[in-house]
Parts: sequence; structure tokens; C-alpha cells
Amino acid sequence: MTTPAGLSWKDAIAAVHSPGGMFELVDADVRGVNMKVFKHAPANLAQIFGLARGHGDKDFLVYEGERWSFAKTFQHVDALANRLVNVYGIKKGDRVAVAMRNYPEWAMSFAGILISGGVSVSMNSWWTEDETDYALRDSGAKVLICDDQRFENARKTCAELGIHVLLVRSELPSSAGHDRWETALELGTAAPAVEIVPDDDATILYTSGTTGRPKGAVSTHRAVISALMAFSARQAIEGVRATEKPEPDPFPPSFILIVPLFHVTGCVAVLMSCFVAGLKLVIMYKWDAGKALEIIEREKITNFIGVPTQSWDLVNHPDFAKFDTSSLRSVGGGGAPAPAALVHKVADSFKKGGPQLGYGMTETNAFGPGNRGHDYVSHPTSTGRCAPPMLVEIRDDNGSALPAGKTGEIWMFGPMLIRGYWNKPEATAETIVDGWLRSGDIGRMDEEGFLYIEDRAKDMILRAGENVYGAEVEHAIYEHPAVHEAAVFGVPHERLGEEVAVALYPKAGHHITPAELWNFLDGKIAAFKIPAHVVMMGEPLPRNAAGKFLKRELREQIVNGTLKADQR
Repeated sequence: MTTPAGLSWKDAIAAVHSPGGMFELVDADVRGVNMKVFKHAPANLAQIFGLARGHGDKDFLVYEGERWSFAKTFQHVDALANRLVNVYGIKKGDRVAVAMRNYPEWAMSFAGILISGGVSVSMNSWWTEDETDYALRDSGAKVLICDDQRFENARKTCAELGIHVLLVRSELPSSAGHDRWETALELGTAAPAVEIVPDDDATILYTSGTTGRPKGAVSTHRAVISALMAFSARQAIEGVRATEKPEPDPFPPSFILIVPLFHVTGCVAVLMSCFVAGLKLVIMYKWDAGKALEIIEREKITNFIGVPTQSWDLVNHPDFAKFDTSSLRSVGGGGAPAPAALVHKVADSFKKGGPQLGYGMTETNAFGPGNRGHDYVSHPTSTGRCAPPMLVEIRDDNGSALPAGKTGEIWMFGPMLIRGYWNKPEATAETIVDGWLRSGDIGRMDEEGFLYIEDRAKDMILRAGENVYGAEVEHAIYEHPAVHEAAVFGVPHERLGEEVAVALYPKAGHHITPAELWNFLDGKIAAFKIPAHVVMMGEPLPRNAAGKFLKRELREQIVNGTLKADQR
């Protein structure tokens, strides 16, 4: 089908991936599985960072009045890599954890770890002490680069395990237990030379676990690079579909960072894209729609990539019309489905900026089916179409592919997938089958290849782009001595997408109030996981014939008002 954009999707793909071009695809054996890979892909991420050095004095990182050029950034990157190898003894494959808010040093740490041959372990900044302890032990990190707040959660574990600590923007006095970034790095030192091959490990990003503990998703250098090249190839596909040659854009491409760097969207789709293309990245201290509007106007931002909640906040801000947002060319992101009304409002709110949505996962390095521009406006409930080298299929319970229009589990395949979960071979075998990733999501695909997500097979709540697994929250709730039954599920929320809810049935002779539950959970799990809605049940929770809680029924009863929930 040819759209108002010009070339058909199929013809555009053929043009972009033609032999001899930048995005030519060839067959390769990747860990025993044959698949299409980019013929001209760099061998490792160190080579990508090497290309980024060529941008010299161009602005790279902008943060709270600070401006870091590419050249200045790489002075710190090289000094960090030198220290990691020559002082902390990091060897290829050793894990180095990063736990801090979105500071410029996060980006420098990521690059420094990777060019030193280490594996970057991204720690969730909202974790509690217990969650931080688990990830440090599970990953076997030898070094932790963190800010003061995260250090408080990690201090005991680091001391016990002998983990070297490098503090960023610290106000703590120097001690034998940690080093300070400002004094420890010797600017002007060169990064050590390390031989890195495509299938060496590069990153571990922790995802919320369905069994109560997060899983470390391990990506290779090839996987991250494949995702980056696939993003670029898809942009090229959109370019050749255009019927008119675009006028020269007065605004150089740039991004505003409004999502955490420990998330795959912030790390790969945003940060690494800026490294690759030499783009300016403006970092927000924390999300604030009004502040974002000021930054967009002042810095002439062209790309706004976040969760739908943030797009919603932006276009509905009372001062939206007071700011010049004409530089924006792309508004959207991923992490959660967007209401159709938001898609149309974004399309109508910006002079040249179009809405977009991506369906990526930590396990796919953020790449997946995408929807933007005219396609998104005409298919606002779809997450878009898949582009090579990724393949997507809808499969039944037996793993057999289903035809267009049929609903089943979404499976994905390609070189951008993780190689598995750290120290969890059973979880890896369950999720990755013959090179195909079982997403756990339920969907269907139409005749044109547009993917529609219908439901999630996993017991997961998606709150403002944050995955919250019911089993993890239930595990924490069951530690309260008064709780007999607890069922955690999501309820709709206009801005956040979903909020966490729980239905509780206390033990005989015991009593617990919502306020007591909230106090009990504070500090046990991250704040965004704590149920915002609590229903106190006077009888056992409803179950099906298999004995499983009827969470969907409970959710519907809260939505229609049949069940009364106390709200935090």
C-alpha cells in the first residue's frame, strides 16, 4: 500500500537495505543462530566512541548551566578508562556498576567502562538498599560509580565485598572507603588499548523480575550496535518514503533527556544516538513539563523522547502556547501505549513535529516496531511496523506462527536481542527459544504489518514507563504478619497509564489499615512500586478454577466503583 508518504513500506525497505549501501544486510552466525546482520557494522562500541571523538568542540552534554564538548567529555572518559584498568584492575568482562541520577558523569562512565573492556551494569536509581545489595552481588561488580544518595544504599555491601567506589559530585569527605571523581581522574591520560570482539558482553540492564528479584539482561557489543544501526536504517526508510525533499532545517538535531539513563530508552535510543551522530543532549535534573518547555525553546530541541505521560504533560501544560516549540521534529517515545487522543493532540500541537511511538524492550535494546507521522495518525492504536533486521511474529501457545489478524504472543528475532539473563540460565531458556525472544505480550498484526498490542501475558503493571511486577510487590506485602492474601494489579490512570493497586485479605484475628501498609512498604521496595490504591477485603479474594486470583475482575470492580479503594 502506498501512503501519502510516497514509496510503499516494502519498496522503501528494499531501497535502504540494498547491496553496497550503508545498511546492507548479510547472513552471519551469532552464537549458533543464523541471522541477518549489518555488513558494515563497527566491531565494538569503542569504535563508535572513537568516531564520536571527531566532533571535537561541538556541544555534547548540557546540564544545569554546564556545557560539555565532545572533546572535554572524552578527556574524562579516557581518564576513567585508564583508572579502571590501571588502578582498579578491571579486565575484559569485569562488571562495573553505575548508580546515579542523570548526570553528565553517567554518560562518561558508560563510555569509559566500555572502552576499557568492562561490562556496564546500570543500577536503578530508585532502588532501596536491599535491591541495590542484590544487584551488586548478582552482577559481581568490582567497581561502583555513584552519587552520594546511591552510595548510602550501597555502602555496607561495597565494604563487605571489597567493591571500589568512585563518587560523583560528592559532598562527602575523602576516606579510605571511596575515591572522588574530581581528584581521582588524571585528565590527559590515555585510554588503554583493549581488544573487543562483537560478541563480547557490553551491558547489563536490570529488569523487574516476575519472581520477586530483577533479572540482569546482558547485551553484547553487537547487540547494542545493531539496535543503533537499525534505528538509523528505519529513519532512512522514512526518508525515502517522503514525496517531497525537505527544506534545509535551521535547527541542528538535538535531544532533551527526560528519561533515566539506567533505562534502555535513555541509554541506547537517546544517549548512544547522540554519541553516534554527534548531537547535543540536554539533561534535565528531574522531569518538569514547564522546565522542559523552557529548555526546548532556549536550546532549540528537535527530539523529545520519553513515555506518553511526558508528552501528555507537555501538550497539556497551561503555559504550552507561551513557548516556541517550532524546533521539535519528533515527539513521543515508548514504554507504554499512548491514548489515541494524545496522538492526535501531539500531531496538532507542533508546527513540524510529528508523534511517534516505539515498541522496544530492554531485551531488544529499545528497538522494535515503530509508528510515526502519517502512519501513526492513521493507525493511532498501533505500535507500528517492524523493520529489518528484526523479525516479528505472532505465535500460538505451541510456538507456531499465526496469520494476520489472529491474536497470540509476540515473538521477536534479530542481532539486537540480549544474549540472555545474567546467572539465570533457566530464565534465558524460557525467554529466548532458537534465537527468538518471547516478549510475554499478546498482540495481533494486520495485513499491512502494523502491530497491535492487546494485552500482557506477564503479570506486569506499566506505570509511567516503569515496569512493576505484581509478584515482586506481593512478595514484599506478604512479609507483613497481618496479611493472608494479596493480589497486586494495575488500574488505569490518564497521565501515568497505570497505577499499582492491591486487594488485601487479612489473617483471622489480625487487622491492617492502608496507612499501616504504606508505612510498612516505605523503604522495602522502590516508591513507584508501592500500591497507590488499597482495597481491604472482608472475604477471601476471588479465584478461578486453577486457584489463581481473578486480578482482571478485581481491576474492573475498582474501575466501575464496585470495590472502594483507599488512595495514597
